[in-house]
Amino acid sequence: MSKNPLFQEFSSVSAKEWKQKIQFDLKGADYNETLVWESPEGIKVKPFYHADDAVSTPGNLTSGSGWNVGQSIYAGNAKAANKNAKEVLRKGAEAIYFIITSEDVKISELLDGVTLADTKVYLELQFLSSRYFKTVLDFAGDAQENLYLNIDPIGNLARTGNWFFNFEKDYKELDTILSLEYQNSLSVDISLYQNAGANRVQQLAYAIAHANEYLNHMSDKGLASTISFKISIDTNYFFEIAKLRAIRLLFITLAKEYGVSENCHIVAVPTRRNKTLYDYNTNMLRTTTECMSAVLGGANAVLNLPYDAIYHKDNDFGDRISLNQLLLLKNESYFDKVDNAADGSYYIESITNQLAEKALLLFKSIESGGGFLKQLKAHTIQRKIQESAEKEQARFDAGDEVLVGTNRYQNENDKMKDTIELYPFLKTNARKTLIQPILEKRLAEEVEQKRLNDE
Repeated sequence: MSKNPLFQEFSSVSAKEWKQKIQFDLKGADYNETLVWESPEGIKVKPFYHADDAVSTPGNLTSGSGWNVGQSIYAGNAKAANKNAKEVLRKGAEAIYFIITSEDVKISELLDGVTLADTKVYLELQFLSSRYFKTVLDFAGDAQENLYLNIDPIGNLARTGNWFFNFEKDYKELDTILSLEYQNSLSVDISLYQNAGANRVQQLAYAIAHANEYLNHMSDKGLASTISFKISIDTNYFFEIAKLRAIRLLFITLAKEYGVSENCHIVAVPTRRNKTLYDYNTNMLRTTTECMSAVLGGANAVLNLPYDAIYHKDNDFGDRISLNQLLLLKNESYFDKVDNAADGSYYIESITNQLAEKALLLFKSIESGGGFLKQLKAHTIQRKIQESAEKEQARFDAGDEVLVGTNRYQNENDKMKDTIELYPFLKTNARKTLIQPILEKRLAEEVEQKRLNDE
């Protein structure tokens, strides 16, 4: 057997030589105009990437421990939500994300029979109460490490336009919770920004600026907590993989400044922004690739979105299909076998680095302007997101941003008026708010409203 290295008879080809070959094959067409395209974030994407494009990244940009199949459950009624949770765990779910509406939901009933030692449990509370959180921690006992409290008063301000109570009382409650010395307390909900139309650089910069508000506050108060991120994923497959890796890269940079743990926890969920009312089965294709991006990007847990979530109430069929999509990815597509599948991809690493660099510049601009909270109160964040959303909407209206079955290849025989159980469009109820809330809106809403009216 030859001791010579495999393929040593082939000489290496430089990036310059590849480009020269491509330019020759273009027969006079301009290389940049023909093959290089630019993303909404201003990133120029080349037709090929070479070792010359490789960038080194500090630390591990993956979850480090694999990913969990998650299921989101609305917990308006503790006993019903508990029954649902135990059923989805029996079917293969490994993490439960409870959306809790009020303090009347007893945690002992909600988590009855759920083994916290084996199951990650996330709580998204639509209220802020240190008393309730203490009850949760007392119930969890020694199994607290798998429990994530997801406290985010700034996120509530951004989403609703109001604090839970007011600035002083919200932060007093926050400090009381953090003084319990439970590490998995804080969360930053980036999904709001994505669903409202922010581009990826904005999402990343706002996420870090949002997290910086908490880290800065904890540093001043001598308190501590790790930070989780809830992130929405769209169908730009490679860019979304890079986005998740970039958030870890940025958080490593930020955490070093405060001398805190550089690990962050990521919960990923498909975006609602590109989901459609008509030709709704295409939503399954969208969520499948979005969940794949989340896994390869290094999410710790992935929560799928049922294909009919925008117009149907929770139902067994939709929930079963969404869970099975994740189970197929993990158990039959072997997406749980490699924790760092994206490492070594010159293309993904290049995009990751560029997204992180652009987001860091925007973050610095936000901080020089007084910080995220100040710019949120001044409506600067809202205005920037709205500008990005309008550009994306214009691309959709022009047909450059394609949603199959909606703004291209419509099925004129598709009727939806009699199947709608939930109002699928932006609700604009007049109410008094402290600031302008960030509003989530799907791209297809105007087109769908017209089609419904024409049925």
